[in-house]
Amino acid sequence: MSRRAWTIARALAALVIALVAARDARAEQLLTPADLPRRQANFAWEKSLLRASFSYRDVIDPALAGKLASGLPTVIAMRAYVLRDGENDPIALAVRTCRVVYDLWDEVYRVRVTGPGGERDLAVINVEGVLRQCAEARDLPVVDRSLLRAGRPHFLGVIVDVNPVSPQMLEQMRRWVSRPTGSTGIGPSDALFGSFVGLFVRTIGTSDKTLRFRTQTITP
Repeated sequence: MSRRAWTIARALAALVIALVAARDARAEQLLTPADLPRRQANFAWEKSLLRASFSYRDVIDPALAGKLASGLPTVIAMRAYVLRDGENDPIALAVRTCRVVYDLWDEVYRVRVTGPGGERDLAVINVEGVLRQCAEARDLPVVDRSLLRAGRPHFLGVIVDVNPVSPQMLEQMRRWVSRPTGSTGIGPSDALFGSFVGLFVRTIGTSDKTLRFRTQTITP
């Protein structure tokens, strides 16, 4: 390689590194509660328990939908954090996971849903059924009223991962859903769930696909 070509190659490499660093720094600056894409949820009270319904079907794109029929397991892990408007640390967490395996012999999707209330095993016949069971939260118990501050707006910050690479995270989620329904409060001993910035800044390579959004606020 000539000296001139070597100089150009080094300059291009330095430019790529600078652009990647600037992109990552910009992502950390922008991803605050107010900056997440907004998505509508339906909230309802059941006595002192707040429940939420919302969709995250778009986490399964056409490529991932095609992989569902491969016979290999696919895991969809959803975490819904309760945050006070203007604060970065979540006060509660509701989780839901779904494991999908296509049964090549019986030609059905075997689905295991884990969430509040335990585990359910289902068989569905098509991708639409998988999305209905695995990519929608319906009447999800998210927080007890006692953890909310009266007159203060609250919202959900949601993270959905397809095939997360961390088995530790999935194990933590499995333990979390074993709590009694409504026991979603995050205490000082639950530091593993981190601050908003640590949770919501994109980390490359943590899953096949990640979806992040926030809901509208609700004021108790």
